[in-house]
Amino acid sequence: MMARNPAAEPPRVGNTLAELRQLRGLSLDELSRLAGVSKSMLSQIERNQANPTVAVVWRLANALGVALGTLLDGDRPTPPAITTIAGHATPSLRSPDGKCELRILGPIELAGQFEWYELTVQPGGRLESEAHEPGSREHLSVLGDGALEVRSGTDVSRLAANETARYAVDVPHAIVNPGNASVRALLVVVHPG
Repeated sequence: MMARNPAAEPPRVGNTLAELRQLRGLSLDELSRLAGVSKSMLSQIERNQANPTVAVVWRLANALGVALGTLLDGDRPTPPAITTIAGHATPSLRSPDGKCELRILGPIELAGQFEWYELTVQPGGRLESEAHEPGSREHLSVLGDGALEVRSGTDVSRLAANETARYAVDVPHAIVNPGNASVRALLVVVHPG
């Protein structure tokens, strides 16, 4: 039986491509547009289910701003010193009433440990949450004008412009906008570790 010659196999660029795309904060759609390669082809390449042509690898390398050899050699990419996430690429969540929006500012790998959000609460909006794990705390800072009401268990506090509240969230809790103008805030959730 002949030994398999690894040099005879085509290079597998999938893992490197996926890591580079994620390091740059790009979705499959965004990289597809930048490189002119279909989203389905990108997905297959990242899962090592397709071997791209040299022309496709060249377009991907150019779109990612790396040398062609970086993708072909399968080298582990070095994370950039600074990673910038475009505003349109920042995911967000809305409350059931549609009056509260949480823009997810923290990286996904820290979820469940340390999370931070930009919170916008429309007049009358309520962001209600069930109890988190024991020892969890939130830090809410009102940015600019406006006021918010914070409820933690049975305790209630009004938070004015540029003030910060720190409170337990291992009980049911809520953030309410009792005013008649939209309020922006920074919300940080710290889970026990």
